[in-house]
Amino acid sequence: MRDIRVAVIGAGPAGIYASDILVDEYPQARVDLFDRLPAPYGLVRYGVAPDHPRIKEIIKALRRVLSRDEIRFIGNVHYGTDLKLSDLRRYYDAVVFSTGARADRPLDIPGIELPGSYGAADFVSWYDGHPDVPRTWPLEARSVAVLGAGNVALDIARMLAKPADEQLSTEIAGNVYQGLSLNQATDVHVFARRGPAQIKFSPMEFRELSHSPSVDVIVHPEGFEIDEASQQAINTSKSTKLVVNTMMRYLDVEPTGAPHRIHIHLCQSPVAVLGAERVEGLRTERMELIGDGNARGTGEFTDWPVQAVYRAVGYLSSHLADLPFDHHAGVVPHDAGRVLDLDGELIEGTYVTGWIKRGPIGLIGHTKSDASETITSLLADLPGLRAPEIGEPDAILEHLTGNGIDYTTWAEWERLDAHEMALGAQQGRERVKVVPRADMISAGRR
Repeated sequence: MRDIRVAVIGAGPAGIYASDILVDEYPQARVDLFDRLPAPYGLVRYGVAPDHPRIKEIIKALRRVLSRDEIRFIGNVHYGTDLKLSDLRRYYDAVVFSTGARADRPLDIPGIELPGSYGAADFVSWYDGHPDVPRTWPLEARSVAVLGAGNVALDIARMLAKPADEQLSTEIAGNVYQGLSLNQATDVHVFARRGPAQIKFSPMEFRELSHSPSVDVIVHPEGFEIDEASQQAINTSKSTKLVVNTMMRYLDVEPTGAPHRIHIHLCQSPVAVLGAERVEGLRTERMELIGDGNARGTGEFTDWPVQAVYRAVGYLSSHLADLPFDHHAGVVPHDAGRVLDLDGELIEGTYVTGWIKRGPIGLIGHTKSDASETITSLLADLPGLRAPEIGEPDAILEHLTGNGIDYTTWAEWERLDAHEMALGAQQGRERVKVVPRADMISAGRR
């Protein structure tokens, strides 16, 4: 077994799991795990709503991996700008891309580009304190539409409906709290194209939607349809059954008169965002289930007077420099994680894992099995991989420094982590997130 050095691009769960599996299965491997942000953890830090601390428990497991001597975190390095694929090939036996999906999937309906129409990814990045987004967010709308039937739509609805003071027990950043405290929304309408058995909410998150005393959850009975495929899904999927049962309980509960309301509308498909100069409404078409879980339009339209629209119809990966890309599927073409060029030929020593490989679907369990497949391919290819031109471990750091790249280290992240927790302790909270990139870097070097 020869010593190998592998670069992993993207320090979210996919990249961390791939690194962990690699050094477990091949003890002579050493991994440099790069991320464009000064902090690790990807969407676990910047994609999970701050009022869901239990989901963030995964960070404890990820932290144990990143603490391993065989794995080195190198942050604040942007692939495609600070490092090119040709650079990486000089220093590593193989490169694994795990850059995830950060952009919003487009929704091609009239009016979607009007002011007041937003993508979920941008809003999530704002309320999670991402350093690369604006510090403020316009929250003047009193009635808001959220398009989508997954957990991101649920998170957005909850963040818009809950009073800001109820977020003070979380790690929410100061600028986000200030922004939410000015929020004017009283009614948040969530629109799903199909029926209750097709909704992709997690049962726990759906149940927790009503835990705020300031929010009533109102499921509108119109569109509550169970067709043959829906009943089969309920009978065979515990998760689907729990979601439908929770929805039925919401149907039976009388509103309490709480000052904020989340409305769930089923079998309503958005067809246009209305307005002349900015969002003034949303037009939907009533859908009907056709027996196989799919739905068709009925030609019956409704106009909803809303002043903002958030589309949560899925994430989309971005094209990476020097790699082929399937723009329709939003993934890098591959064979069991091995990157393929446009002619379907293998690109030596180049691999993908996570959402950039399979699309933005699946939970942590899928991410682990996905990473395992990719690392299995890498290790099978190892006898034929060319050794790097420069094998000295610190050579890549000298390359970055020589090009003026202000990279961050694991030790600096640990100091930033401790600083955020100290800020939280001052306010009786677990953590207060530091937002500006320069402040993150500075806190890590104190």
